[in-house]
Amino acid sequence: MYLYRLDINDPKAFLASLGVESSGIIIIEKKMELFFIYIKELKTPAVNILKQDALSIGAELAVPSGAITYAQDHYDCLLIGNKKHIEILSQKELAQPFGLKNVARELKSFLNIKEYPIQIMGIINANDDSFYPGSRYDADSAISEIENMIAQGADIIDIGAVSSRPNASMVSEDEEMNRVKAICDTIKSQKLYEKAIFSIDSYTPSVVEYALESGFKIINDISGANDDRLAELAVKYDAKLCIMHMQGTPQTMQKNPIYSDVMSEVNDFFEDRIAKCETLGLTRENIIIDVGIGFGKTLEHNVALIKNMRHFSRFGCQILAGASRKSMIDKIIPTPIEDRLFGTIAIHLKAIEKGASIIRCHDVKEHKQAIEVYKALS
Repeated sequence: MYLYRLDINDPKAFLASLGVESSGIIIIEKKMELFFIYIKELKTPAVNILKQDALSIGAELAVPSGAITYAQDHYDCLLIGNKKHIEILSQKELAQPFGLKNVARELKSFLNIKEYPIQIMGIINANDDSFYPGSRYDADSAISEIENMIAQGADIIDIGAVSSRPNASMVSEDEEMNRVKAICDTIKSQKLYEKAIFSIDSYTPSVVEYALESGFKIINDISGANDDRLAELAVKYDAKLCIMHMQGTPQTMQKNPIYSDVMSEVNDFFEDRIAKCETLGLTRENIIIDVGIGFGKTLEHNVALIKNMRHFSRFGCQILAGASRKSMIDKIIPTPIEDRLFGTIAIHLKAIEKGASIIRCHDVKEHKQAIEVYKALS
């Protein structure tokens, strides 16, 4: 007889391999995943009620020492429990006052998270201004690289004609169209859309529609669904819309970005934009969300969003992570752009661990290998 500690990433599969009956798997699985849920500015009476309710079912609420004496009106606290605990509390608190009904509804959103397969999105920049020179292509070389990326294992190819790096130059609608038109035409004529999913990295409606007419199936909108016409186009062409968070514009976003709480502000942004897109006819299965690494964020903001990315799974949408060769790597360890592949892969594997299912990258072959090995170890 011997014992050893396990790290189990897929409780359901492990229990099945152990021979546990299906009804038992449903019960036991709920006890195997531990949730750490941070609750901000909860009214003090609610803190004490939730503390007692959590303890009564075997969960825990970590609270500041002054909460029991009502030293303040509100407190931040940490709820710790497994899935079964969260299920019980999400029902139990519906009957409680002091804002706990809202807590109950929020807790419910963390249950039954939808899992998506991991997809690699290769980057094609049809411009000469993107921050990484290795991603810049003209019409002819773009098609060659698209075919190369598909052969290397790309599931999605993201094509954009306007740089979104900090302080990037503005580009006219006509110029943007001129840069992508020939690429779109070749994708359509050669039916390359049958070999991979194509994404248009644009928030210009005329360019987006031309791409959708050419067989593209994703709109990668860095403006975050600011223009209703993009959601309407996604509905019209049965395409997906990727909503990215950005504070400011590419011209202003890195000029001292400030958040009172980056997680709550990005969360509120997605709540608002997803609700708007749903009113325009999009379902959550056709919405992708992107926290916008490097778009109006400091290193600390980026790290917080990556480490806690699983939080955004509560929306039921696919999550895209895109940190390929970005400057956050240089801020952690000074590294020129051409040498940031290793840091990129480290960030992206962490993002996958935390719930991302689409990885936007410049280096498809290397990511394919890293992700396949990661999956084998998970």
